[in-house]
Amino acid sequence: MTAILAWQALMVTFVVATALTVHHWVLSEQHVHEGFIGLLSVCGLAADAPVSASAPTLGHALALSTPAVIVLLPIGWFVLCTRRARRARRRHLDMLALIGEPAPGHDATVVDYGAPAVYCLPGRRHRVVITQAALDVLSDAQTRAVLEHERAHIEGRHHLLHLLVDAFSRAFPGLPLARYAQEQIALLVEMIADDRALRHHSRDALATALCEVAAGRAPQGTLGAGGPGALIRLRRVLTPQPRPHRVTSLGVVAVSAAAPLLPLLVACGP
Repeated sequence: MTAILAWQALMVTFVVATALTVHHWVLSEQHVHEGFIGLLSVCGLAADAPVSASAPTLGHALALSTPAVIVLLPIGWFVLCTRRARRARRRHLDMLALIGEPAPGHDATVVDYGAPAVYCLPGRRHRVVITQAALDVLSDAQTRAVLEHERAHIEGRHHLLHLLVDAFSRAFPGLPLARYAQEQIALLVEMIADDRALRHHSRDALATALCEVAAGRAPQGTLGAGGPGALIRLRRVLTPQPRPHRVTSLGVVAVSAAAPLLPLLVACGP
């Protein structure tokens, strides 16, 4: 989770830095050199901001609106992506009501499908789904391990992390940071769910189950046990990894929390 926090800090830092950069680029008046204090003065929020009776100029309007658009763009995409995901999950739940049946001995829904697959529908009406083909090839221990993996996604609300990075990627298409963040966060989320499953199930059971369902594709708006980076995850599951030192984790958390403030500190300089 610490690594995910670091990626999120990078995304927030990019948004803040870009908004401030555009603010400095748009303005050509003297107060552009006053950094963030100059921005507050334009907004009329600084204590010593001069009171002007003249109408706002185009430069002032752009200085306020353009950074605001940059900040609000990923927020707007997050709202839109959330609505789309909810609609997709609602349609899938309606379909499961027609073709799904309770999985015997498991708190899950089974569907008659020819490929082994396991996935979950997050949200308030959450559901874990497993195909009949997966039940046919997995042992009881393997089935329980992979279902625990999916429940970890639901309880951890991992779909929100996917929505956040998806919104950032749509707000800034083509940005390498967005592409790398999307790839890495998707992998890290699956690793977190793997670790949760390993608390109660053996490494062999989870690794074998992941191999069997690796090729299964999860529907839109769901999280599948196969997921990205299957080979990387398999090596990690089979090879115990040392836990990072507590000081290292706290250091990463502190840096991640401070990173978005750095552009503001620079902007506040003279």
